[in-house]
Amino acid sequence: MFKIIQNGKNRLDIEISGKLNAEDMEIVLEEFVTKSKNIENGKMLYEIIDFRLPSLGAIGLELSRFPALFGLMKKFDRVAVLTDKTWLKKVSEFEGALFPGLEIKAFNRDQKGEAETWLSS
Repeated sequence: MFKIIQNGKNRLDIEISGKLNAEDMEIVLEEFVTKSKNIENGKMLYEIIDFRLPSLGAIGLELSRFPALFGLMKKFDRVAVLTDKTWLKKVSEFEGALFPGLEIKAFNRDQKGEAETWLSS
């Protein structure tokens, strides 16, 4: 399952649970592109509930769209990641170093209030 909810003018809330196949990934990427289109100085709350590695087809599709996704990520200033997996927290914060001007901070899932405060500060 993957949900992208527009939460105000410049914020997206994303929720992921389970495994994505190529067809799911195509839908998700199109929705992300559409909902990010008019965002400036955006914020994102990304909640990872039950992470499973995507299928190889889904990974390939995402990699093929990486240049466009990289451009979209420039529309965002901050991303708060909610997860209970330590390795996902580390990977998420490392990804922040790959996108100039983007701050990514990871929180435990029970720290949603702190994540919201950080996003709005």
